[in-house]
Amino acid sequence: MKLDAHASSFRLGGKVAIVTGAGSGIGQAIALKFASNGASIHVFDLNPSAAAETCDQIAAAGGSAFPHQCDVTNPNEVTATFQELTRRHRVDILVNNAGISHIGTVESTTPEDFDRIVQVNIKGYYSCMRAVVGHMKTSGGGIILNLASIAGSSGLPDRFAYSMSKGAVIAMTFSVARDYLPHKIRCNCISPARVHTPFVDSYLAKTYPGREQEMFEKLAHAQPIGRMAEPAEVASLALFLCSDEASFITGADYPLDGGFFNLRG
Repeated sequence: MKLDAHASSFRLGGKVAIVTGAGSGIGQAIALKFASNGASIHVFDLNPSAAAETCDQIAAAGGSAFPHQCDVTNPNEVTATFQELTRRHRVDILVNNAGISHIGTVESTTPEDFDRIVQVNIKGYYSCMRAVVGHMKTSGGGIILNLASIAGSSGLPDRFAYSMSKGAVIAMTFSVARDYLPHKIRCNCISPARVHTPFVDSYLAKTYPGREQEMFEKLAHAQPIGRMAEPAEVASLALFLCSDEASFITGADYPLDGGFFNLRG
């Protein structure tokens, strides 16, 4: 048996990827990981300076990246941005990552809170997928990866609206995967447990001033593995799922949960 000389892999050489919400956190980690593995990255973010900063990091490492200010809650803006991009490039990969969190029960979640979660976490994903699938169909296929959460399939306390939105992401993933099988479009999602992002640090500072480290440890140990995930770990799974090595995988919800589902005592 000969060893495979190309098994170094999960390379994305020559691929063009859109990553939404890539100005920070998980989205930025995915953009950096994809770029380091050969993809040309289009960084979508509501904050233009954050998008530019991610692109600067990629360029400094020798990669190719382009910033786009895009509000995913505005369907017309999403359509126009995607149309302009797909006129010039074949888009191979869409990573739907832009999203917001919310803490509250059904009673404490206001109608305004609920609508905002729907606009960003559900309609934002819908608008981006709708804007790209036609292009992927005519160009011979593509890959869509959605960032969901264990909150979408597990009862977490005080996460009513957020859990609702991530459950919708999982359902949309399955539906798109099924509908676009004939067009060689793969669609999967990743469901992380807690990930150590700037949101976590700002939430702890705002909610538990002076007790940040104590509460961080408590949240970290909610995962049986004893810590939160790092954004780069989510990015590594995203890289695999968007690579040719995962060509047999579609319609899957991948838990990245530190044992949350199966190892809790």
